[in-house]
Amino acid sequence: MSKRIKLVVADSNELIKIGLRTIFQEHPDIHLVDNAGCTTDLMRKLAKESADVVLIDFTSPGFDINTIPELLLRYKNLRIVAITPSQNGHTIAAALRAGVSGYVKKDCSVAEILDAVRTTAAGSRFFCGQVLDAVRHESIDPESISAEDISCEPILLSDREQEIITLIAEGYTNTKIAEKLFLSPHTVNTHRKNIMHKLGVNNTAAIVMFAVKNELVSTNKFLFSGQQEA
Repeated sequence: MSKRIKLVVADSNELIKIGLRTIFQEHPDIHLVDNAGCTTDLMRKLAKESADVVLIDFTSPGFDINTIPELLLRYKNLRIVAITPSQNGHTIAAALRAGVSGYVKKDCSVAEILDAVRTTAAGSRFFCGQVLDAVRHESIDPESISAEDISCEPILLSDREQEIITLIAEGYTNTKIAEKLFLSPHTVNTHRKNIMHKLGVNNTAAIVMFAVKNELVSTNKFLFSGQQEA
């Protein structure tokens, strides 16, 4: 009998973890070592028990896209498969650049999820049809993201970008941010586009969520008007 694939599931949703555990229990070539509910929990469990593949929803609470390069920095031979709800093409591309070897959606078939785990464990890459459609819709070729493009360094934001993220989350428009920071509106807009590209998001609401999650702004400072300026 060939070596069993040692798998860890990383997701904060208990129902998802139960469902995936039920799937993998029926396939003896895959050994579900453990599951984790947040990045800290995942790191702790991988330190105790090695794994071949981590199946992760990096969009679920307790995780973020920086979990991916952090894992690869610590565990050189680990393979990572992302499994998320629907995402835009640039978010998926950001995950590919961060280092995932496979990407499937949570509404994919059981066969596709199993194929993703087995294919990536064997050293190849796997993308479900929905993921390929999403990235190609935005003119992104997943095969063009080579190993040289994949970095084990976290996604870094400059001090200026963090400052602008905070102001966006506090409800400031591009014009007001420009006045406050003594910049031109064009420069602020360029910063905003670069921020969205780095975070793999395409709207202001996602920037606000990032700011709150990373404690760049307090939740009681939210201004729900004036945040939708393009």
